[in-house]
Amino acid sequence: MVQLREVFAHAVAWTLSIGLCQASLAQQAPSDPASTTLFQNVRVFDGKGATLSAATNVLVRGDKIEKISAQPIAVDRRADTRIIDGGGRTLMPGLIDVHWHAMLIRTTPAEMMGDVGYNNLLAGEEATDTLMRGFTTVRDVGGPVFGLKRAIDEGVVRGPRIYPSGAMLTVTSGHGDFRTPADLPRAFGTLSRQEQAGGSMVVDSPDEMRVRAREQLMQGASQIKVTAGGGVSSPHSPLDVTTFTEAELRAAVEAAENWGTYVAAHAFITEAIQRSIAAGVKCIEHGFMMDEATAKLMADKGIWLSLQPLPEEMRTGLAEGTVQRAKADEVWPGIDRTYQLAKKYKIKTAWGTDVLFSRALAQRQGAILASLVRWYTPAEALAMATGTNAELLALSGKRNPYPGKLGVVEEGALADLLLVDGNPLENIALVADPTKNFLIIMKDGRIYKDTLAK
Repeated sequence: MVQLREVFAHAVAWTLSIGLCQASLAQQAPSDPASTTLFQNVRVFDGKGATLSAATNVLVRGDKIEKISAQPIAVDRRADTRIIDGGGRTLMPGLIDVHWHAMLIRTTPAEMMGDVGYNNLLAGEEATDTLMRGFTTVRDVGGPVFGLKRAIDEGVVRGPRIYPSGAMLTVTSGHGDFRTPADLPRAFGTLSRQEQAGGSMVVDSPDEMRVRAREQLMQGASQIKVTAGGGVSSPHSPLDVTTFTEAELRAAVEAAENWGTYVAAHAFITEAIQRSIAAGVKCIEHGFMMDEATAKLMADKGIWLSLQPLPEEMRTGLAEGTVQRAKADEVWPGIDRTYQLAKKYKIKTAWGTDVLFSRALAQRQGAILASLVRWYTPAEALAMATGTNAELLALSGKRNPYPGKLGVVEEGALADLLLVDGNPLENIALVADPTKNFLIIMKDGRIYKDTLAK
C-alpha cells in the first residue's frame, strides 16, 4: 500500500510539472499574427433590420469584425491578408439553429444507445455538413455532445459552435425515456444503457434532479434541458401528461441559476408550460398545444418560445398505426396555431429544426428555415435565425462557451459570416441551397468554404 501511495505521489508530481512547463512555454511563445479578411463592395444584412445596406466594406481581423464602412478600408497586404470583392452580393451573419440534436441525426433510436465511438464519428461528419449549410452555431438540446464540441473547438473536426445541454433530464416513462418494460423496475444506483450513453437521465425526485443537472453543468452544459411533458418520439410518453412536479422543476432551475444559466423545458400542453413557468423556466421548447391564455402569460412574463416549423415529412415519415404517428397527427395541426399566437402576443420567439434520426431531413435545414415565410417576411425569418437566436443563447451568461456577440454584422461582433450570391431578403429560398448560393462560409474569422478563390 505504501508503495502504491509513493507511485501515485510521483505520478501526480510528474503530471503537475509537465502541466506547469507547458503553461510556461505557452506564455513565452509569441502569438500568431491575426489573419485579416476584407470584404469589399458587399450589401450587409446585419441580423436585425429589414433591409440591406448600400455598398459596404467589412474588415475582419482575427475572430472579430473590426470595421464596417461605406468608405474604402486600407489594409496591409500581407501574406495572411485576403481581400474579397463581394461584387454587390449579400454579407450576412452565420445561421443559428437553437433546437438541434447533433448526436441524434444519423443514428436510429436503437443505435443512439449503442456504440458511442461510432456515433461520435457519425456526428462529426454531420457537424461538418451542418457548417457547410451555413449554420455556424447550434444549441444542442439533448445528447452526449460534449466530446464533439471539444473536437470542433480544438479544430479536430469542422463544425458549428455548440451550446450543449448534455443529457435530457426526464422522468420514468417521460419524453426521453427510451427504456422498455423489460428494464423495469428501475434499480436505483444502476444506470440504464440510455443513461450510460449520456442521451438522457431519468430523474424522479428534486434531489435526483439537482444531482443530474449539476453533472451536466460539471461537463460544460451551457443550459439545462428538461422534458416537462409528453412527446412524439418517445414510446411511453402520452402527450396529455405533465411529467415533472413543480418541486422537481424548481430544483433544476435552482441548480442552473446557481451557475448563472437557465433551464429550457420541452412542453406541448398548457399544464406543462404553466408549471414550468411557475418553477422559473426561461425557455419553452415547442408549445404546440398551448391555449391562448398561456401564450399571453408567456408574453407577459418575457418567457422565450423556441418554436419549430416542423416539416410534414417528419410526420409522414412515422409509420402508420404506431403510437408515435398517432401523437404526431395530434401535434401537427398545432404548429400553425402556435405561430399565430406567438405573433399575436409578440412572444420572444426563437427558431430551430428539431431534426431527429434523419440525415435527409438534416440536409433540408435551410429549407426548414425558409418555410417560416408562411408566417413571417424573409427579413423577419432571417433575423430570427441570426440576431434573435443569439439573444436566446446569451441567456447562458457566464456559462456561455463563446463569449462575444453572435448573430449580427457589427463592429466588435464575432466573425461568423456568409457571402450569399443574391438577396435572401427578396428570395429566402437561397438559404435552402447552400451548396450553390453560399459562396463563402466564415466561422470565428476563419474561412471554411470559398468558391471565389482563384
